Amino acid sequence: MLAKFVAYFITHSNAILTDAAESIVNVLASSFAFYSIYLATLPKDENHPYGHGKVEFFSAFVEGILIAIAGVIIVFKSSYDLVFPKEITQLYEGAAIIGLTGVLNLLVGLYLINTGKKHRSITLEADGKHLMTDAITSAGLVIGIILIQITQIFWLDSAISIALGCYIVYNGYKLTRRSVGGLMDESNVELVKDIVAILQNNREETWIDVHNLRAQQYGADLHIDCHITLPYYFDLNQVHHEISAIDQLINVKAEHTTELFIHADPCLPACCNYCKMSNCNVRKEAFQKEIPWTVENATKNQKHFDQ
Repeated sequence: MLAKFVAYFITHSNAILTDAAESIVNVLASSFAFYSIYLATLPKDENHPYGHGKVEFFSAFVEGILIAIAGVIIVFKSSYDLVFPKEITQLYEGAAIIGLTGVLNLLVGLYLINTGKKHRSITLEADGKHLMTDAITSAGLVIGIILIQITQIFWLDSAISIALGCYIVYNGYKLTRRSVGGLMDESNVELVKDIVAILQNNREETWIDVHNLRAQQYGADLHIDCHITLPYYFDLNQVHHEISAIDQLINVKAEHTTELFIHADPCLPACCNYCKMSNCNVRKEAFQKEIPWTVENATKNQKHFDQ
């Protein structure tokens, strides 16, 4: 941030000021992200039985808003200077400083994104993507500065700044949209796909039906709940055994440790035509065909014979 402001005072370029202003947001957002990650690592307690992970969505929301506000201010400031331009100087020196900061942001951004994905931290991912955005705008800015110096068309400075400001606003919107989805308990579609595929590829004949499957993420913690249809004559010990087998299967096959809440439903006579239980003494109808489990039918809140 300091290096970019030095570049601005050397050049008086609006485009460089745009990049410097976004770096202020970087510092503020990263400070908030640092505290959010600390909160997210706190263990579950009586007041937070699901842990403190949701604070990461709030952190990403704040960062997205700050990014968007910075972009809007940049657009208005650059639009004014497009009408009332001022002299800019020493563009090559400014471009060199901005280029160096862009490379550093690129390296740190890639590291944060990879670390965030590894540990399922939306805060780290958000901060990394923010720095990646900064690196991209810096690259465009360097190209623009060189172009201005070559062509001597100085109004391009404000035009480039406006374009970068719009790009910054768009990235702020995307980050805010994702964080709001997490705060509103939006289902993790990709996680649901993975879980359904694991269940389908490893299904047992006693697992007659799976439905009302949902997945949510609270920071690094993943939570899944679903309904499993089992033979109605199973005693409580057998039901517990089947549910435990599903829990172990998900936690062995899935990429991350997951907390499951499984509700057991008793089978009905209408289930017989797609039930593959080979030694069932109460079957009312012959087995006809298996109904493959998919995201479409596994997430509905009804048994498959109703679909």
